Amino acid sequence: MSGLVLKLAPKERVLINGAVIENGDRRSRLTIVTPGANILRLRDAIHPEEVNTPVRRVCYIAQLVLSGDADPDEATMQLLRGIEQLSQVLSDPDSRTQLATASKAVMEAQFYAALKALRALLPREERLLAAAR
Repeated sequence: MSGLVLKLAPKERVLINGAVIENGDRRSRLTIVTPGANILRLRDAIHPEEVNTPVRRVCYIAQLVLSGDADPDEATMQLLRGIEQLSQVLSDPDSRTQLATASKAVMEAQFYAALKALRALLPREERLLAAAR
């Protein structure tokens, strides 16, 4: 059996197909075997008012697909365009690897994997923005 494996901390919440599910008092592991299920860890969620940087904007698009609030086909083009724009600025090897991973995941409609790869760029973006100030 394959699928997305979620390891949840105690009391951690996850959004699955529009329903918020809260874990119990112990760590647990869920395997999501339904292809195309909309899944988003709420600890990973970016709130609309926090969408104020280029990487956060691209992450937010992926998040909207995972929450079921955006059409995957329309979001795919926006994501690929955003990843291309980020690749023009984030040119170090590690960033390139993350962007390539995100791009491949988007092309395969694996939006959770894309979000995960894009989120890895958030600390780097924060350092670059702090250095620019």
